[in-house]
Amino acid sequence: MNFQAIAYTAFTLILAAVFAGIIAYYYNPARRKEVEEPKHRMLRNDE
Repeated sequence: MNFQAIAYTAFTLILAAVFAGIIAYYYNPARRKEVEEPKHRMLRNDE
């Protein structure tokens, strides 16, 4: 393997890890209320 192949592989793995981290952070059960609140606020009747 040359340096270019190793660099592409490392870059791909880093991007996959970042993407997995974002998904894990967003779908964390502790954040559920924070994520769902705007949806419920929009549907609430404030009259």
